[in-house]
Amino acid sequence: MSEIYSLLNIGKIIAGPGSIKQIKDVVSDFGAENIVIITDQGVWKTGLVDKPKQILESAGIHVHVINDTPPEPSVEQVNAIFTQANKFACQMIIGIGGGSSMDTAKLVSLLLTNKINLDDLVKGKVKITYRGVPTLMIPTTAGTGSEATPNAIVLVPEDDLKVGIVSDKMVSDCVILDPEMTTGLPKHITANTGMDALCHAIECYISKKANPFSDTFALKAVSLISRSIRTAYNDGENLAAREDMLLGATFGGISIATSSTTAVHALSYPLGGKYHIPHGLSNAILLPSVMEFNLDVCEDKFKDIAVAMGLDVTNCTTRQAAEKMIANLYSMIKDMHVTCDLREKGINEKVLDELIDAASKVTRLLDNNPKIVTKNDMRMIYKKLL
Repeated sequence: MSEIYSLLNIGKIIAGPGSIKQIKDVVSDFGAENIVIITDQGVWKTGLVDKPKQILESAGIHVHVINDTPPEPSVEQVNAIFTQANKFACQMIIGIGGGSSMDTAKLVSLLLTNKINLDDLVKGKVKITYRGVPTLMIPTTAGTGSEATPNAIVLVPEDDLKVGIVSDKMVSDCVILDPEMTTGLPKHITANTGMDALCHAIECYISKKANPFSDTFALKAVSLISRSIRTAYNDGENLAAREDMLLGATFGGISIATSSTTAVHALSYPLGGKYHIPHGLSNAILLPSVMEFNLDVCEDKFKDIAVAMGLDVTNCTTRQAAEKMIANLYSMIKDMHVTCDLREKGINEKVLDELIDAASKVTRLLDNNPKIVTKNDMRMIYKKLL
């Protein structure tokens, strides 16, 4: 456990079915008259932006929508969205969607108030001095927890890698968690993003940066997600399950803000960076294998996670309870048909060295893994997925 630890709090969280109706009051509290909504084509086509946009416009607020945020946006693509927002005299940014839209919204907010170049920021050449314009995050998936983190991920194509930018100044001013905004999620996205959220909670609980704050939120996230992920997958209209998933994802994000993810995310980044495997999916397929690798140093914590999952470990030894937790991870991804044919994506034994070299650069996360991960260990983990 870290000797000194801190908790970064979102300014305000509004949650519950129908809570999107509060959007006018949120914006009015910030005195913003010109709003930019950042979203993606998938969310835009479902019509999920229509209601909040209509509520704001009926209150006399000017709304400009940027609806072309790509999955896994690159530095160049984020810059292009910033250029659009900058032309609108934007006073507040609203991110509606999954991690890509919300991460982009956070970065655009910062770029509007800091005279810095995103390229330089990614390379660590400049620091963020000021908070951005106020931000409101409205997740439409229950996965990344981006609404609660000080992180934003961007793709750096020339390095075939995704890079995390971390700053306290990116913590959202307000978040709305409305399960009605997630009921239309396709089953595979429910599964992938839900496993991503579970991954955040588990990794933060076992991280070297774990602390009483992160432990509290991480274990609650595990409990909420474990009891509802299969229901949300099988019955997408179940609001109680959707609410559990949204809360679990946000609690996982809060855990990231005070702790850190570990080797799962480090090994996941190259899969997304070069081979464009969705972030949640790559984390989901890596999670059980990486936890098996960590088993011998995490038995006690894995038992805690098993209890939070609601598993019956009454007559189990600590080791048996830990193994039961890992077995449940495999069961989850099987029950929800979470699969990825890596060979179909062009990943085989010949490219493992490239993946390993890229993953080994993610020391920000590898250093927090409870067990040292060598390149040979990485090779073993990747090969299990082939």
